Amino acid sequence: MTEIYTGKRLKVELNRFTLPDGREKERVVVKPGNAAVMLPIEGDHCYLIRQYRFAIGEYIYEAPAGTLEEGEAPVETAHRELIEECGYAAEEMIPHGFIYTTPGFSDEQVYLFEARGLTPSHEFEPDDDEIIRVVQVPLTDLKAMCMDGRIADAKTIAIVCRCLR
Repeated sequence: MTEIYTGKRLKVELNRFTLPDGREKERVVVKPGNAAVMLPIEGDHCYLIRQYRFAIGEYIYEAPAGTLEEGEAPVETAHRELIEECGYAAEEMIPHGFIYTTPGFSDEQVYLFEARGLTPSHEFEPDDDEIIRVVQVPLTDLKAMCMDGRIADAKTIAIVCRCLR
């Protein structure tokens, strides 16, 4: 393994490996760190965020999410990020497994949680590079939003699928 780049939140490595059939290969692997995403549900609606994403140059609808801090369990990240991005604390975080975001070139795992028992928190504090607006969405609209492209964020589509089977 050769480290190509190391930044604040991201590593890029060049790896040489042997496939199960014995062939030698070389691949770049992006290591962004793992994350947690949560779908905060209250009664017949949920909360999403509408966030500006620099990489795509537009605002998109997303479930609140964030990167695990060093030594932090995924459920701890979920509780912290829900407060920071949405302004709600959750009494309960129901785990729904995890997804690999882009296993063709990244090892990132995103842990999925359903947040229940919401209470407003006064600690709502997005990071200084985040432009976020919290929006209330009827649960009956969520699947349609995923299907028609109004929700195009993969982790949000995954958590909607896992929570609203």
